Amino acid sequence: MDFLDLDINLSKEDIMLKENANEFARKVMRPIAKELDEMTPEQVIAKDSPFWTFMKKAYGLGYHSILIPDAYGGMGLSPLQQAIVYEELAWGSVGLTIALGVASFPAFGAAMVPEETMIDEILVPFCENTDATFIGCWGITEPDHGSDTLMPDHPSFKNPDILSQCIATPDGDDFILNGQKSAWVSNGTIATHCALFCQIDKSMGHAGGGIFAIPLDLPGVKKGAALDKIGQRDLNQGEIFFDNVRVPGKYLIAGPEAYEGLLEIVLSATTCLMGVFGTGVARAAFEEALSYAKTRVQGGKPLIEYTAIQTKLFHMLTKVETSRAISRSVFVYNQNTSTPAEEYSIMAKVHGTQAAFDVANDAIQIFGGNGLTKEYLIEKLFRDARAMLIEDGSNDSLAVAAGHKIIQTYPRKD
Repeated sequence: MDFLDLDINLSKEDIMLKENANEFARKVMRPIAKELDEMTPEQVIAKDSPFWTFMKKAYGLGYHSILIPDAYGGMGLSPLQQAIVYEELAWGSVGLTIALGVASFPAFGAAMVPEETMIDEILVPFCENTDATFIGCWGITEPDHGSDTLMPDHPSFKNPDILSQCIATPDGDDFILNGQKSAWVSNGTIATHCALFCQIDKSMGHAGGGIFAIPLDLPGVKKGAALDKIGQRDLNQGEIFFDNVRVPGKYLIAGPEAYEGLLEIVLSATTCLMGVFGTGVARAAFEEALSYAKTRVQGGKPLIEYTAIQTKLFHMLTKVETSRAISRSVFVYNQNTSTPAEEYSIMAKVHGTQAAFDVANDAIQIFGGNGLTKEYLIEKLFRDARAMLIEDGSNDSLAVAAGHKIIQTYPRKD
C-alpha cells in the first residue's frame, strides 16, 4: 500500500529509491522473513537457509553499503535517501534489515577514520562483496553491560569502578584482547568481521574505550550458539569470546582519547535509525489493520464502517506519521553536522519503537482472535516490535541518558 509522503521536495531519484526498496521488501524480504520466523535459530543460519538467499540478493543490489560513501564503493546515498530506503526495508522485515545494516558496521566505523589499512582491508572489500561472504557485526553489549554502554556524557559512563567484560590491553603496537560480548550481538555467530567497542583504559570507565574493526578469524576468537528469541527470529544474534587474541594496532579506529566523542557520533546515527525502522514496522502494522478492517464483517457490516475502528485507525496513522517526521528530520540533521544532537536521536528511537509497538498492539485488537494466530502477519509484527523497545538500548535507560544531556546542555547556544 502506498502512503502520502508529506515531503513535497522529494526528487525523482528519492521516489525511485523508495519504490525499488519497497518492491524488494515485498517480493523478497517478506516471504523469506515468514519462513525464517518458523525456523530454529540454527536452521535460520544453515547453509541452505533462505536467509542467505536474502543476503546475497541484498548485497547484489548494494543494500549492504547504504551507509557507506561512494568514494569507497558504497551506495553514496544522502541521509534522507538512507532513511527512506531503510524505512521500506524495515516495512518488509525489521530483523533482516538490522542484519543487513549491522553487516556494514566495521566498514561504517572504518569510514569515519579512513586510514589506508581500513580502506584496503575493510572498506573496499566490503563494498565490492556481492555474495555476503563479508559480514560485519557490532560487538558492544556485554553480559553485565547493555544500555549503560550507550550513555556517553552520563556520570556512570566515566565511573572507573565500572569495568567492562571485554578489555584490550596494549602490547607494543598490538593489543591483547580478552573477554566476551553478550548473546545480543547481531550477526554474532555468522560475522566475518566485528566493529568491536571495548575497554582500553580501565581508569576512565566506559569512557576509556576503543573502537576496532577486526577480522574474526584471529586465533583465540570463539563464537557462541545462536540466540532463541520471541521476536526478530530472522535476525541472527549470539556471543563472541576473546581469549588472548592478538589484535594488530592497524585495526584500531579510535582509542580512549577520542572514544566517547566518536561513540556519540555513531549513536547519533544508529539510535535514530531504530526510529526509522520503527516507522517501517508501524506502517506495516497499520496497513495490515486497515486492509483487514475493510474485509472482516462483524454485526452485519465490515469493521471499517464502525466509528470506533475509524478512530483507532486515525490514531494509529498519526503515530506512523509523527514517527516518520521526527526520525527523518533527526537523522538528516545529525548526519549534516559535526556536533550531532544525540538526545534527539534518542527521542526518535523511543518514539519510533514505541509507535511500532502501540500500532501493532492496536492492530491485533482490530484483528481480534485472528491477530493471535500465525496465519496473519500482524502476530509477527507485534513480536518484532516488542523487541525494539529494548533493542539498541532500553527505551527507559535511553530516556535517562537523554534527560541528563538535556538538563546539561539546554538552552543550546549553537
